[in-house]
Amino acid sequence: MARPTYDPLRALAIGTQAAGLIAIIMLETVLGDGARPWQGVTLLLMLAAALSIAAVRLYRHKRALRERDRRRALMEEEEP
Repeated sequence: MARPTYDPLRALAIGTQAAGLIAIIMLETVLGDGARPWQGVTLLLMLAAALSIAAVRLYRHKRALRERDRRRALMEEEEP
């Protein structure tokens, strides 16, 4: 089966990581050394987003495998 050319989860992952990096750089520029705790919070939010996206991808993959196996079993039952 061909993979889709556009993967919204991949785009979301790239977007959240880019936004997090921009936020970290902006915090350093605006707050200086006072930005360290906020940069840590931003990094944790980036990590939470990445893990959430990975969990959704894993769920969708396993759901597709179950559906494929179910269809295969139905086709095997229909064969004489």
